[in-house]
Amino acid sequence: MTSKASNNKVSFTYSFKVTEEHLDTLNHVNNIVYLQWVQDISEKHWNSLATDQIRSANVWMALRHEIDYLNQAFLGDNISILTWIEDSAGVKSIRIVHIYKEDILLTKCKTTWVLLDSQTLKPKRIDKTILDLFAGPN
Repeated sequence: MTSKASNNKVSFTYSFKVTEEHLDTLNHVNNIVYLQWVQDISEKHWNSLATDQIRSANVWMALRHEIDYLNQAFLGDNISILTWIEDSAGVKSIRIVHIYKEDILLTKCKTTWVLLDSQTLKPKRIDKTILDLFAGPN
């Protein structure tokens, strides 16, 4: 898998095998499963970076998913998912997710998320503490 994340972004990778629960009637990974994987990797990345205090004060909500389906995956295929935050401004953050089978890019996703205050569930400006979590070495 060739990483497409910029050097100044903190990326996160997760790998696993396709199981029967991922398949549809055509015996390949169902399109909605890819979206679930986007959700899963996004949560794993956030949880790997944010402290308990940051996570308890903030919650992310998806506003938009753009998905390009490029290739297919089948039972037993080894899947790797790579994600990073491309940009953040105000209350919104753009997350990129690439899903691979070996070195074959299967799916590209660009998702817009909004940061919410966990108590009020109102949009909340992304502060420097959170921005710094996603910034890699300069």
